[in-house]
Amino acid sequence: MRYILILFCGLLCSSSILAQNPLITKDSLAQKAWVDSQYSQMTLDEKLGQLFMVSVASNQSKQATDNLKSLIVKENLGGVIFSKGGPVRQAQLTNDYQSVSKIPLLIGMDAEWGLSMRLDSTYAFPWNMTLGAIQDSVVVEKVGYQIGKHAKRLGVHINFAPDLDINTNPNNPIIGNRSFGEDRDNVVEKGVAFVKGMERAGVLANGKHFPGHGDTEVDSHHNLPVIPFSRKRLDSLELYPFKKLIRSGISSIMVAHLEVPALEMQKELPSSISEQIISGLLKEELGYKGLIFTDALNMKGVSTKGKEGSVELAAFMAGNDMLLMPENIVNAKEKLTKAYEKGRLSEQRLAYSVKKILLAKYKAGLNNYKPIAIKNLYEDLNSIEDDIIYEEAIENAITIVKNDLDLLAIKNLDNKKIAYVKFGDESNEAFVNGLKKYTNVTVVEADDINTLKIKLKEYNLVIVGHHKSNESPWKSYKFTSKELNWLQDIGNERTSNLILCVFAKPYALADIKSFENINAVVMAYQNSAIAQEKTAEVLFGAVGATGKLPVSAHSDFPVNTGQKTLSLSRLGYSIPERVGLSTKGLAKIDRMVTGGLDSLMFPGAQILVARKGKVVYQKGFGKPTYDSKVKITNDYIYDLASLTKILATLPMVMKMEEEGAIGLNNTFEELVPNYSNTEIKNVTVLKALSHYGRLPAWIPFYISTLDENKKPSGEFYRNTKLPGFSTKVYDNLYLADAYQDSIYNRIGRQDLKSNRYRYSDVPYYVMKKVIEDNYKLKLDVLSNNFLYSRLGANHTAYNPLEKFDKSMIVPSEEDDYYRYGTVQGYVHDMGAAMQAGVGGHAGLFSNSNDIAKIMQMYLQEGYYGGTKFFDSRTVKKFNTCYFCENNVRRGVGFDKPQLEHSGPTCGCVSRKSFGHSGFTGTYTWADPEEEIVYVFLSNRTYPSASNTLLVKSGLRTRIQQVIYDSILN
Repeated sequence: MRYILILFCGLLCSSSILAQNPLITKDSLAQKAWVDSQYSQMTLDEKLGQLFMVSVASNQSKQATDNLKSLIVKENLGGVIFSKGGPVRQAQLTNDYQSVSKIPLLIGMDAEWGLSMRLDSTYAFPWNMTLGAIQDSVVVEKVGYQIGKHAKRLGVHINFAPDLDINTNPNNPIIGNRSFGEDRDNVVEKGVAFVKGMERAGVLANGKHFPGHGDTEVDSHHNLPVIPFSRKRLDSLELYPFKKLIRSGISSIMVAHLEVPALEMQKELPSSISEQIISGLLKEELGYKGLIFTDALNMKGVSTKGKEGSVELAAFMAGNDMLLMPENIVNAKEKLTKAYEKGRLSEQRLAYSVKKILLAKYKAGLNNYKPIAIKNLYEDLNSIEDDIIYEEAIENAITIVKNDLDLLAIKNLDNKKIAYVKFGDESNEAFVNGLKKYTNVTVVEADDINTLKIKLKEYNLVIVGHHKSNESPWKSYKFTSKELNWLQDIGNERTSNLILCVFAKPYALADIKSFENINAVVMAYQNSAIAQEKTAEVLFGAVGATGKLPVSAHSDFPVNTGQKTLSLSRLGYSIPERVGLSTKGLAKIDRMVTGGLDSLMFPGAQILVARKGKVVYQKGFGKPTYDSKVKITNDYIYDLASLTKILATLPMVMKMEEEGAIGLNNTFEELVPNYSNTEIKNVTVLKALSHYGRLPAWIPFYISTLDENKKPSGEFYRNTKLPGFSTKVYDNLYLADAYQDSIYNRIGRQDLKSNRYRYSDVPYYVMKKVIEDNYKLKLDVLSNNFLYSRLGANHTAYNPLEKFDKSMIVPSEEDDYYRYGTVQGYVHDMGAAMQAGVGGHAGLFSNSNDIAKIMQMYLQEGYYGGTKFFDSRTVKKFNTCYFCENNVRRGVGFDKPQLEHSGPTCGCVSRKSFGHSGFTGTYTWADPEEEIVYVFLSNRTYPSASNTLLVKSGLRTRIQQVIYDSILN
């Protein structure tokens, strides 16, 4: 009688008491009217039918699913819990079942980490253990909301989640990764957040497994686990999350099949059929008024405790409201009917539970039932928003467990030689690819430990990745004995630092004997592609690490262990919406570039877009040549042509300016004394690099070295490298070394032009000489040592044939006027070629990823990867247009947006933006205001530089317009 009064008080009493019943909605009077109306029209058989939630799977045979349909009609079932199958099949079955049910069915699922726990073609969110590592509960709430959104879209009204068990036992065979961890307060915090998110999406949450299944070594699916602890211990630990979630208003709770002697005196009586535990503890003592479910009644932990039907009767009489997955519903209903007829089961007791079920149905929106829309179901259950939330969760979960000497995040890439060694039996592709985006990382393999150790001696940093199955929380996570031994042996080699990254549950660390020689340990929790990618980003400081261990993983690493690291402002990799861009909008780039390929503007291209420090679009298109059989990937490198000016020469000029070795007002005469008696002597660095120095656009040095047949003259060239002829121009073509002086002498003989503004390559010849004379080293060495090696721009180099396989270098032209052959791996520009491939104005080769790093460094005012390359003052000084009043749009080296209607950009960029374009079909631009970096690489000069279709089409800047049009809001 007490429980009947509680329900009616919940419906009729004051608003303060209404708030205590989690099933009562804001429109409580309308809810009560609907519940009373439904109940008043129900027969006894219909009332009893409401107590049952029966299982079905959409992958079952039609006969099996039709049988359930008949059962719904005949037995007036209250609900259905779906298991394995597919979303469309389940939606169709749900609509079919709802169409024959007098009162709409309460549809349930076990979808703890999303629908993919049961269904194919659906999204898998992180496991609870992973969420437990997150310190910002708002992120967990987002996950709960998204899971709820998916459930609601599929017509699921109650998700049997979250698991509130405190997993204090590493050997627990059934909970483990399904738990938020072993810290009771953390379990509560994450549980509350998860429930808040899911119920905000309109789906009822369910706390399980009451009174606590975390410290067992028996799976209740197979036997009855015993929880042998004192009441004091249970109150302080196992029961603690349930108490807190009851107060926060969780809609339902599931009672587990557990033997708990401290709560139930009768030996071997499962908690799921214990009146003392359900009615006495959960309802009366803890005051819970929400919906109470049994765990599945076909589990061996309870199903062996009575004859068919008697377990269900016992469960209901003990205080449960809804009986989940009965073994035989017909027999169970017969038992309940007889109990009712004999007066053992009162009308009041029946009304108490049935009305609670109806309250829950109203709260789930079943008072206004609508069939599930099948159209776009798959798309709605696999959205970009899912990826964003998953990525954010993983980013926040990754935990640095150990970090000797602040090894993480990895800095000083110029002195790192890094090897990667794979442990585990699952994919590591995303991790390896992620690592290689930051610097050179070599995958090292061996059949025996001695061979492995010999190979690893070449490296001073070794990363070991332990990759285990991400399919389900119950898959194997342990290291093999061989791996444990190898790990210790690798660590004992003190010639290198060792980083261990674990893509499995934290308990994997428990088997490692000693961490003395393992310098850093990173817990990634899962082996999904995103977890692998984000771990690589954490290692290199694209994002900081904030996670903490949700469980004790090892005696050295107790619960809540976690060391924070800060971002080093290296580029990360994500999806457009994460940084306020539209995937759909950027997809237009694909069509535009494909159109360029079809129009023969170029054989192939690379395009990259980054915003707010994250690369969100990076693709290769076409082929290296029109006749190639391979496709362009992001690893191919291109001749950058004039991008060399801002990516190689300008950084060294900026460095010299900071060091006081050069000033913007220095004249050519001051920098190159041989120019003291020339017309160009008073040209300043500022004017020259702003293209305001009246210098010629270019000087065709090579023409004067050709014979009457327009072939390289024997006076200047040799076919082999000889003393005095060591300047390599091309295969079997060496220029006289003395010609370098001729280049600079000819520059000194130039007359200044009448037009003050004239784009010119000439200043960069001069700057190259000034730089090399100042540092007593060649420009290629200087730029690599100062910039590329420290940035991890390892695909960037002059004379790339010395460093890269020729097949990975995109050809730039079929030369029929100077070198008479395919220009591949040699600089296209003739003047730079005559300087042994190292020009101040041309000669650099790279890929889109490396260029983005350099441009991002500029965007961040000289800072990248933990290194301050320039003072922000310097970057601003060189990114200033000093002659704009004279209609000169140039900065000092950098190109700037057009001042009027046409120019080098789409016209949609900010005045602070800067970049450059190159003759071979290259382009890069950075905008500090929108934090956008854009890179376009092509070989439009192949097979002939006379192909100007790309230039005429304006494709590069039209793509830039698409990028800006894709900014959301």
